[in-house]
Parts: sequence; structure tokens; C-alpha cells
Amino acid sequence: MQHLISVIVPIYNVEKYLSKCVDSIINQTYNNLEIILVDDGSPDNCPKICDEYAKKDDRIKVIHKENGGLSDARNAGMRIATGEYISFIDSDDYISNNFIETLYSAMKAENSDIIECDIVRFEEGTEPYFENGKGEINSFTTEKALSLLIAENKFHQYVWNKLYKAEFVLNIQFTKGKLNEDEFWTYRIFGQAEKVTKINKPMYFYLQRGGSIMGESFNLRRLDALEAKTERQKYIEANFPKLEKQAKFDLFGTCIFMCQSAMKFMQGKEKKQAKMIIKKCVNGNKLKKDELNMIERRNRFWISFASKSFFLCCKIRSIIGIGF
Repeated sequence: MQHLISVIVPIYNVEKYLSKCVDSIINQTYNNLEIILVDDGSPDNCPKICDEYAKKDDRIKVIHKENGGLSDARNAGMRIATGEYISFIDSDDYISNNFIETLYSAMKAENSDIIECDIVRFEEGTEPYFENGKGEINSFTTEKALSLLIAENKFHQYVWNKLYKAEFVLNIQFTKGKLNEDEFWTYRIFGQAEKVTKINKPMYFYLQRGGSIMGESFNLRRLDALEAKTERQKYIEANFPKLEKQAKFDLFGTCIFMCQSAMKFMQGKEKKQAKMIIKKCVNGNKLKKDELNMIERRNRFWISFASKSFFLCCKIRSIIGIGF
């Protein structure tokens, strides 16, 4: 018997891309789907397009709501989801026709709680180019999967290239109003799972477009990532102390990158405010001497330099072109 799988699609101002996204879902080789289209107060023709699809396919449910942002739309979808498994697809992206079936079959075979596939990035106006992966499947325990997630090695923060058991998802809402909503959420889902699987097969097609949220120029909202990683640090310290140092090094490295970005792309009061936010994060996560000695040699010089003179280090790295 096939389990019911809920596919949640948050939608806002994407009428140019929406049909390709929804078509890729309704044409899946796995049929037992609950497709939840969440119209987040979209000002274009997306609400009409959603309703037209619902008339043609009884697996589709449509939510029309006031605009509340990506996280709020996902939360709205989760509130009505009834599937035993859940996937999130962004409305300007699309998936291969065997995305759901392949992930579901591998999850069942591995008895895992989360599975992630590879992604293919492509720019607007181009066709995605990719080589088929070997389909290699690897599964990991909670702690190892979290370590790989922190390192962005095998696993990534993205919400949308995965399939989840619903029991690990529905009790954790997305944080509203944040740009880096995935980074506030994904580590907590991994922390609840007993086994996480990665399949080396590109099946999610991610459109990189200038008008998307992540296509915005660098601004203060980008610093939400520091807030997310600060919260993650506290979570790791409380629940996975063996990963505490790794997470702390990653947070410190993100502070350096954010500072360089602020120096390069921001001006005036906004730049000053950004530096204050970053400095506060650095002061709250200072590295001790014994911790610095644990860092790989190729990174140790810059991390040590930054721990002693943070802004000078970032300025010099920017001048000589390191980090971009």
C-alpha cells in the first residue's frame, strides 16, 4: 500500500513559473499525493491558476491567505497536511517525474526519517544542465547527519530537496519574518530523526532568478543567518555536545563572511548597524586558545587573526580577495 504524501507549495508572485512547478508534481510516477497550493496573497494571476488546477485534479487543495511570507505559507500548508510523509517544493522550481517515488522507495528501504537528493541550479532563460548521479545511497545516524549538515557536506539547509516523515515535521513551525528560514528549521528536524539518508541523484531543479528573495542585494536581512546559527549553537550545546566545537567554528566563520559582505556591499548607517550586530555575535562566541588549536591549519591563521582583531582581519581579507 502506498502511503499518502503531502506536497506543500508556497506561492507568491510566480505566475510565470507556477504551471511548470505544479505540472512536475501532478505528473509524478508516485500517485498517492495530497498537493497543497498555498496562495500567500499573491497579487498576480497565481490565485486563479491555483483554482484552475484544483478543478482539474482532486488531489489538489488550495489555501488563499493574506500575505505573510514564505515561512507563514509553509506553516499554513502544514496545518492542513494529512500525509504520513511531507515534501516542500518552491513555486519557481520543479522536480523530476520520479522525485517522490525515488525518495520514498529509498526511505522505506533504509528505514530512514529524512532523505535528501542532489539539486541542479540553473539561471532564468537557460535550460538546466546536469549529469545523472550514480544513485548511491548513504544513511547516517542523527549526530553524524547533523555534523554533515553543519559542514554543508552531503546535507544542506534547504527545506525543499527532501522528503520527511510527517511526525518529525508537523510539530516544528517555520520562524516567520526571517530571510534564512531554512537555517532556523532544518537542524531541528535533523536533531529529531534517528536516521537520515542521502541519495546521489539530481532530481530537484532550482531556478536562480534576480527577483527572488535570495536574489536580493546584501542587506541587514541577510544577517538573519547569524541569528539562526546562534540559536543552532545553543541547541547543539544542549543536545549534541560532541558537535559543539564544530558548530562554533562554523558560526565564527559565518561572522567573518558576513562582515566582509557588509564592508563590500553596504554603506552608511546600515553598514554601521550590521557591524554592531556581527560584533555582538562574535563577542558571544569567542574562541579559546585550545579551541583555536583544534582548527585545521589551512584555516587557523585567519580564524586566530579574527579572534584577536576581527574587523582588521575582515578588511585585509577583503582587500586581498579572500572569501569571495
